[in-house]
Amino acid sequence: MIRLLRLWRLVASDLRLLWFALRHRHRPIWLWPVAVVLGLYALDPVNFALPFAGVVDDLVLVPLLLHLVLRLLPTEIRLGFALRSRN
Repeated sequence: MIRLLRLWRLVASDLRLLWFALRHRHRPIWLWPVAVVLGLYALDPVNFALPFAGVVDDLVLVPLLLHLVLRLLPTEIRLGFALRSRN
């Protein structure tokens, strides 16, 4: 149970960073299309057809892809988010 709470905190933090990065002036040009594709992938109709595959997909693959995308962000954006969230 504690692992799920840690995962939820990590995903929540990643989503806040993604939101910050999407609104940042110096965001990479690839960020909006990747965010849209990731959102559509999370809402994929296969989740309804194959419930077990959808659960595994949503709980494992989507957070990992989100974390990977955010690791590719420029350092300036990640540091700006860290400074902003610290205050």
